[in-house]
Amino acid sequence: MTDLATLLEVGGPIAALGGGAAYTRANHPGLYWSAVGGPISTVRLLSSYASVMEACGLTIAPSRLRVLAVKATTRREVRPVPPRRGIIRPTSTGLRLRLRLAPGQEPADVAASAERLRHAWGVHAVYVSTLKPGVVELRLVGFDVLRKVRMPRKTERGFLKVSVALREDAMPFVRDYRAVPHQLTLGATLSGKSMYLRHLVSGLAPQDVALVGVDCKRGVELAPFASRLSALATDPDEAAELLPVLVKEMEDRYDLIKARQGIALSTPDEEITSDIWGLPDSERPVPVVLFVDEVAELFLTATRKDEERRDEMVTQLIRLAQLGRAAGIYLEVCGQRFGAELGKGATMLRAQLTGRVCHRVNDEASAKMALGDIAQEAVLAACAIPAERPGLAVAGDTSGGWSRIRTPYLSLGDAADVCRETAHLVPNLPALKPFRPCAPVPLPSVERPGPAVQPRPLTD
Repeated sequence: MTDLATLLEVGGPIAALGGGAAYTRANHPGLYWSAVGGPISTVRLLSSYASVMEACGLTIAPSRLRVLAVKATTRREVRPVPPRRGIIRPTSTGLRLRLRLAPGQEPADVAASAERLRHAWGVHAVYVSTLKPGVVELRLVGFDVLRKVRMPRKTERGFLKVSVALREDAMPFVRDYRAVPHQLTLGATLSGKSMYLRHLVSGLAPQDVALVGVDCKRGVELAPFASRLSALATDPDEAAELLPVLVKEMEDRYDLIKARQGIALSTPDEEITSDIWGLPDSERPVPVVLFVDEVAELFLTATRKDEERRDEMVTQLIRLAQLGRAAGIYLEVCGQRFGAELGKGATMLRAQLTGRVCHRVNDEASAKMALGDIAQEAVLAACAIPAERPGLAVAGDTSGGWSRIRTPYLSLGDAADVCRETAHLVPNLPALKPFRPCAPVPLPSVERPGPAVQPRPLTD
């Protein structure tokens, strides 16, 4: 009985400690990684680095000078040489270390062994990036950072740059309009596409940018941001009037570039290689970001008259996508469905949209339309997005690179508050004044009557 009581006294705290560790790992993975997971993985890496590199085929034969030195000083076996390892730098989500590749090795060799390194060192994932010729960085992620998104404290900021989501390697996903001028964003209902759009609008609102919206769902997605929008079209008829104005604005900006650089006005716009960023600050027009929500509504037709209007709008969108970058006009095209069956011009428009973000979609054809020209693995990853993870998406560009991202939660009210606070930053564009939306007036809160309070009887 004495031994049993002693065992219970010792086992009770151990069981409580184990239960607390399991709870922390499930509900607070960052804290668990910093306290338990990180130190354990660091010890594993330091103790098994050479043997793991040899098992992964990342070692090379030692030089003759090294062989002679080892044989002259010791009698131990001369083993292959692993890549030279730098200092291990812990982070809140994992570990980082640099490797100097041996002669004859390339970054693809290390990337091919990422899955083996993950299992050997007990981490969630391993990502490889090239810093400079001969040097790569290993980013070890200790847990699934996309399960509960927390953006890093320090994110890349700049003009026309928005940190809109978190990548699976714990790095922020930055939407840079100067690097990727146009983008196609797809997502089914409740996939998180609207959340992604909110982050873009709220991130661009404090900047010196003109925001223009085309929302054919009667404006339910973009109307809350009306106080910051320079123009808004809420149906195809209004869009048919707004798009020609944007095309005319683009042509006027090309004339400004020609006049500044001494180019003949008869020179076609397609032959002008410069852009508005070469103009002086005093003459440079403000950039314009066009948000098109539910782009399929612009393609749908019911009558022959609608077909003519559709063809005209699609042609104008294609012109903006082809020539708008140099004029400082950028496109953000969103929709639930996008395919060649939408009609003439759909494939041509997609070809001009460099960036691609695909949330959960209802059919494989939409995923292929968004990511098929990037990588087949990206299509499979987009088709495997579960419905219980809204905001999860696959982002890539036509250069072939892609990664999983997830947008953090942002309420519609918070995004609308940012737009109201920055309403004074709406630039003066005379051509867009007829399309300037009226900011919605917030409804006064109505106090509901509570339960009737019975009067308290008087006492003597």
